[in-house]
Amino acid sequence: MKFRFPVVIIDEDFRSENISGSGIRDLAEAIGKEGMEVVGFTSYGDLTSFAQQASRASCFILSIDDEEFGSGSDEDVSIALKAIRDFITEVRKRNNDIPIFLYGETRTSRHISNDILRELHGFIHMFEDTPEFVARHIIREARKYLDCLAPPFFRALMDYASDSSYSWHCPGHSGGVAFLKSPVGQMFHQFFGENMLRADVCNAVDELGQLLDHTGPVSASEANAARIFNADHLFFVTNGTSTSNKVVWHSTVAPGDIVVVDRNCHKSILHSIIMTGAIPVFLMPTRNHYGIIGPIPKSEFDPETIRKKIEANPFARKAKNKKPRILTITQSTYDGILYNVETIKSMLGNTIDTLHFDEAWLPHAAFHPFYRNMHAIGEGRPRSDETLVFATQSTHKLLAGLSQASQILVQDGTNRKLDTHRFNESYLMHSSTSPQYAIIASCDVAAAMMEPPGGKALVEESLHEALDFRRAMHKADEEFGKDDWWFKVWGPLPQSEEGVGDRDDWVIHEDDTWHGFGRIESGFNMLDPIKSTIITPGLNLNGEFDEDGIPAAIVSKYLAEHGIIIEKTGLYSFFIMFTIGITKGRWNSMVTELQQFKDDYDHNLPMWRVMPEFAAKHPQYERIGLRDLCSAIHSVYKEYNVARITTDMYLSNIEPAMTPADAWAKMAHRDVERVSIDELEGRVTAMLVTPYPPGIPLLVPGERFNATIISYLKFARDFNSRFPGFETDVHGLVRESVDGEDRYFVDVVKD
Repeated sequence: MKFRFPVVIIDEDFRSENISGSGIRDLAEAIGKEGMEVVGFTSYGDLTSFAQQASRASCFILSIDDEEFGSGSDEDVSIALKAIRDFITEVRKRNNDIPIFLYGETRTSRHISNDILRELHGFIHMFEDTPEFVARHIIREARKYLDCLAPPFFRALMDYASDSSYSWHCPGHSGGVAFLKSPVGQMFHQFFGENMLRADVCNAVDELGQLLDHTGPVSASEANAARIFNADHLFFVTNGTSTSNKVVWHSTVAPGDIVVVDRNCHKSILHSIIMTGAIPVFLMPTRNHYGIIGPIPKSEFDPETIRKKIEANPFARKAKNKKPRILTITQSTYDGILYNVETIKSMLGNTIDTLHFDEAWLPHAAFHPFYRNMHAIGEGRPRSDETLVFATQSTHKLLAGLSQASQILVQDGTNRKLDTHRFNESYLMHSSTSPQYAIIASCDVAAAMMEPPGGKALVEESLHEALDFRRAMHKADEEFGKDDWWFKVWGPLPQSEEGVGDRDDWVIHEDDTWHGFGRIESGFNMLDPIKSTIITPGLNLNGEFDEDGIPAAIVSKYLAEHGIIIEKTGLYSFFIMFTIGITKGRWNSMVTELQQFKDDYDHNLPMWRVMPEFAAKHPQYERIGLRDLCSAIHSVYKEYNVARITTDMYLSNIEPAMTPADAWAKMAHRDVERVSIDELEGRVTAMLVTPYPPGIPLLVPGERFNATIISYLKFARDFNSRFPGFETDVHGLVRESVDGEDRYFVDVVKD
């Protein structure tokens, strides 16, 4: 396979008509004749941006000719050396291995300091060897570098795909050949390309190893990733972190076991509770009136507090074994709240059999000191005696994996090690026997990309971009002034003008009020600044509505119509992430589009003009002004006091009437009935009930509906009828047409 990794030459004489320019062009021509592409530049330009070329180059050749040293004075020499030193430093922040050569006509290594020399792969003295000889020397080093880039599985997959072997195994498209027999297949083949289709193979290919039993190149890649993430064991998963969570649970939990779970966990954890027949005891997080989920208070992790919760639960207190089998915490929350993991480990000791941190949104944390102690598994972490620690991570969310790329990390205890053979039985239970090999390769490559020092540089760039975005938003707010409105970014203000600044600025302290969670013990939690929740006008932290407001759903739809898709939308907030793929261009586009929204809102421009696609689908809004529509939706939110309802319903006292597994069994046996919202109070749900936003399950099968929850469902019913196109979605709430009228029902256990 041919890849484009050119040799990059930096020489101010590259295009000059002098002897120096002629010499470097002769070298470039000789390199080109050997089959390597050459790209020439005449200056370094912006060092940071230029050094990022390291990801696209096979090597660098830097000139130290007399011209670069000016007159040869000490000052000119110092300036020239500084430019070279700064460039090499920027490259080495990202890449320890790419070859760097210096070359000159009169200058030699005696003019270069040791800190520069030790970073080089060679020194070329022009005109002492032929250009052809020097070219072959450079190409040899460049190819050695490129040959070592690919991690084990990706390398084996590329070799297989380029081997042109005839395949008689599935998948049936046989390396893409089947697609070539149909017009629409031809279109598919051209869109995705031959390499992807040749690499889509079945698990019968011995030379690629086996994901299901972790052998061959797959095993080598998992071991390589475990080293990079400082885990004792690491397993790639091709079905997402939902499946990773289920693998961990099924390897640990059996029917009747007590499990301790974050009440605002991902639904895959609740699915795991149902599937394993576990008895859940919930830890209750805080919330603010923006609908942002806060941390579980530190006191909730006290073993005595957990014991009391077990005794208060009608099913857990009857269990034979009162030691919880697993504790699962969402780390980080969807809005970026992190826990000090080492504090949790030290508080719990060996009182929990297994600790599981759902780090779907946190795989980047292991690679930067900014996150020390705020992620589950890392270098030099203390071990529990008997407790295993699992972390499940979505490689596809914050790193560079394809969709569904995930991984399971394990830290052994001092006296208890993971039995990989028994664990793999659970892994097999939840894994496809036809895994997608491109996803495996992306797990492999995503891990390799985080190899130091590259991983730290990538995470630091994410932090820089996120903080610069916050600074830009705050600057805009200051320019508009107190008599005008603008969007806020939830969280503390960056105290530094540049860079990452002090990590302590993002740690939550006891007297902080910016978050709206009440008093939080100092040092136990931190906000990850790459998770940015943008607050729209209309609601304050106390849950009080302003006279005017801008519901976030309208802003999200406006941005989508202007080519900006955001991650999650609340009532008066929406959420974006600064992954390692976010650039200055993207977040600056966000700022400018928000500026455009403000201008359109202030002028109350009609919807047909500012959101023509949406208005075409929903013509009832066509002539309504943007500000008028915002006011109409805001007034309904205010009428129902929906900010307080959505807070209270999650914090309300929810009664467990059955275990989740027993309630699910009622559903499976059709021993349920569909009941309207008005008749729900006191009934036991057979389904997960999950409002969007925020997408967090509100009720688990086996729990009773209370008045607070029903009041929210009535709001959703009324709102949806009044504002089609902005519907509040509640998973588990069934909408059916009865006599031409939309009515809402939930499947509950028969009395």
